[in-house]
Amino acid sequence: MTLEILTPEKKIFSGEVYGVQLPGIGGMFEVLEKHAPLVSALKQGKLKILKNKNSTSLYSIQSGFVEVLNNRATVLVEGAKEL
Repeated sequence: MTLEILTPEKKIFSGEVYGVQLPGIGGMFEVLEKHAPLVSALKQGKLKILKNKNSTSLYSIQSGFVEVLNNRATVLVEGAKEL
Protein backbone atom coordinates (compact mmCIF):
# COMPACT_ATOMS: atom_id res chain seq x y z
CA MET A 1 0.00 0.00 0.00
CA THR A 2 1.23 3.51 -0.78
CA LEU A 3 1.00 6.12 1.99
CA GLU A 4 1.40 9.88 1.66
CA ILE A 5 1.25 12.33 4.56
CA LEU A 6 0.86 15.95 3.41
CA THR A 7 0.66 19.29 5.23
CA PRO A 8 0.03 22.69 3.63
CA GLU A 9 3.80 23.35 3.81
CA LYS A 10 5.36 20.07 2.66
CA LYS A 11 5.21 16.32 2.10
CA ILE A 12 6.02 14.59 5.41
CA PHE A 13 6.11 10.98 4.19
CA SER A 14 5.68 9.08 0.94
CA GLY A 15 6.33 5.39 0.42
CA GLU A 16 5.20 1.79 0.48
CA VAL A 17 3.93 0.56 3.86
CA TYR A 18 2.26 -2.48 5.42
CA GLY A 19 -0.42 -0.30 7.04
CA VAL A 20 -1.19 2.81 9.08
CA GLN A 21 -2.98 3.48 12.39
CA LEU A 22 -4.89 6.77 12.51
CA PRO A 23 -6.68 8.86 15.20
CA GLY A 24 -10.21 9.11 13.81
CA ILE A 25 -12.89 11.33 15.33
CA GLY A 26 -14.59 8.21 16.78
CA GLY A 27 -11.34 6.54 17.88
CA MET A 28 -8.24 4.88 16.50
CA PHE A 29 -8.53 2.76 13.35
CA GLU A 30 -6.14 0.89 11.07
CA VAL A 31 -5.86 0.75 7.29
CA LEU A 32 -4.08 -2.22 5.69
CA GLU A 33 -3.38 -3.26 2.12
CA LYS A 34 -6.45 -3.54 -0.18
CA HIS A 35 -8.70 -1.65 2.28
CA ALA A 36 -12.14 -0.62 1.01
CA PRO A 37 -12.46 3.01 -0.20
CA LEU A 38 -12.80 5.38 2.75
CA VAL A 39 -12.80 9.08 3.65
CA SER A 40 -12.53 9.99 7.33
CA ALA A 41 -11.90 13.04 9.49
CA LEU A 42 -8.91 12.84 11.81
CA LYS A 43 -8.39 14.45 15.20
CA GLN A 44 -5.14 15.55 16.80
CA GLY A 45 -3.16 12.57 18.03
CA LYS A 46 -0.61 9.94 17.09
CA LEU A 47 -0.32 8.36 13.65
CA LYS A 48 1.62 5.08 13.48
CA ILE A 49 3.13 3.91 10.20
CA LEU A 50 3.56 0.15 9.96
CA LYS A 51 6.50 -0.02 7.54
CA ASN A 52 6.50 -3.83 7.78
CA LYS A 53 5.53 -6.34 10.46
CA ASN A 54 8.60 -5.43 12.57
CA SER A 55 9.25 -1.72 11.90
CA THR A 56 7.12 1.33 12.73
CA SER A 57 7.34 5.14 12.74
CA LEU A 58 5.31 7.44 14.97
CA TYR A 59 4.09 10.95 14.12
CA SER A 60 2.17 13.53 16.12
CA ILE A 61 -0.48 15.04 13.85
CA GLN A 62 -2.98 17.86 14.01
CA SER A 63 -6.51 17.47 12.68
CA GLY A 64 -7.19 16.64 9.04
CA PHE A 65 -8.55 13.96 6.72
CA VAL A 66 -7.58 10.62 5.21
CA GLU A 67 -8.67 9.23 1.85
CA VAL A 68 -8.16 5.54 1.00
CA LEU A 69 -8.64 4.57 -2.64
CA ASN A 70 -7.05 1.98 -4.95
CA ASN A 71 -4.53 0.70 -2.37
CA ARG A 72 -3.33 4.26 -1.64
CA ALA A 73 -3.86 6.22 1.59
CA THR A 74 -3.50 10.01 1.46
CA VAL A 75 -3.39 11.82 4.81
CA LEU A 76 -3.98 15.60 4.69
CA VAL A 77 -3.27 17.31 8.02
CA GLU A 78 -2.66 20.83 9.34
CA GLY A 79 0.71 19.79 10.78
CA ALA A 80 2.81 16.73 11.65
CA LYS A 81 6.15 15.91 13.23
CA GLU A 82 8.01 12.66 13.73
CA LEU A 83 8.32 11.42 17.31
